[in-house]
Amino acid sequence: MKSPHASDDAREDMHDIACEVAPVRTRSDRSAFIGFPHVLHRQEPLWVPPLRGDQRRLMDRRAHPFYEFGEAEFFLARRDGRVVGRVAAVHNPNHNRFHGSKDGFFGLFDCVDDQSAADALFTAAASWLRARQLVTLIGPVVLSTNYECGLLTEGFDLRPAVEMPYNPPYYDRLIRDCGFTTATEMLAWELPTTVHEDRKLTRLLRPGSERGIRIRPLDMRNYTAETDLIKEIYNSAWEGNWGFSPMTDREFDALARQLRPILRPGLGAVAEVDGKPAGFVLAVPDLAPALAAANGRLHTWGVPLGLMRLLRARRRVDRLRVMVLGVREEYRNRGIELRLGMELSRNAQRLGYPVMEASWMLADNRRANRTMRLAGARVIKKYRICQRPVEPLGAKIPGRRGDGRT
Repeated sequence: MKSPHASDDAREDMHDIACEVAPVRTRSDRSAFIGFPHVLHRQEPLWVPPLRGDQRRLMDRRAHPFYEFGEAEFFLARRDGRVVGRVAAVHNPNHNRFHGSKDGFFGLFDCVDDQSAADALFTAAASWLRARQLVTLIGPVVLSTNYECGLLTEGFDLRPAVEMPYNPPYYDRLIRDCGFTTATEMLAWELPTTVHEDRKLTRLLRPGSERGIRIRPLDMRNYTAETDLIKEIYNSAWEGNWGFSPMTDREFDALARQLRPILRPGLGAVAEVDGKPAGFVLAVPDLAPALAAANGRLHTWGVPLGLMRLLRARRRVDRLRVMVLGVREEYRNRGIELRLGMELSRNAQRLGYPVMEASWMLADNRRANRTMRLAGARVIKKYRICQRPVEPLGAKIPGRRGDGRT
């Protein structure tokens, strides 16, 4: 395959050959779809190869819980027999029922630096979504906003945190030139785990505001019950967010099983008000360097070489990713978010993690971003979600529910 950084002459030669886009239908197609980014980004030192087994499960319509209510089609673009791009088109009826919209999504977009290939991929995705009477194309979103999403636009010199995307800078140009505009922007903040010692933050907690509030650690011995509790808080606390899609029980349970092996006691906490669940925070060790060491495979010919490399690199992980921090609307403005964050900070410092990345956070969430600045955090990466009408390109984007809270 030609490099995405090929010369202008090479790109012109590629453009002269017709690009064919077809859905993934065979086992060989699926392998090509999963393997393409590993070839495309192999010269990108900061790209973290996803585990191929995880990618197969994501595409498994018989096993992944998303496909109990949603559907997706996976497309490959080939030129002269070689794969030059891929994309997934996604129909999420739960999202559209919740927002009263007709949105379709795209995700898993990877492409060589060739506008005609990107055009062909989005034309195929739009055609598939149009057949389902959907009018807006939004992404990058992998199945829903509950999974990996966003186009990296700043921070290309940094490795992505675990479960966060990475892409070369030219993707932004390809997507914009396919008619997309900005739907929303997200931020990744970096902050030290000494924030619980910051007097500027502690002064924000009004005297007496702690009355009735209890912050307790996640009970890992009763993980199933805790998962049910957090599921209830999540679908309530996040429902006002841009692009929020309620998670089904099976989706949430699958995510909880996936996270359990990497959770550490002390890195999750629940807030209760008068004994009622009000909010929670959850952070995980940032295993991106360990996943990079595995290079996409835990086993090769039955030998756990990747797993051994992952476990060895895991011992050197010294960063956290704060995945979620939220409070139900009726309990906001009582400092619970701050108390949860400070509890996490204390435990992270005790466990030997000097730095946390909080990602992602909506850029228009003024309150949360103000708190980050007060805590001495800095924005280290920016992401964008893009949108365009499915057809025609001049049509208006329909409104959708959401006030931008994280």
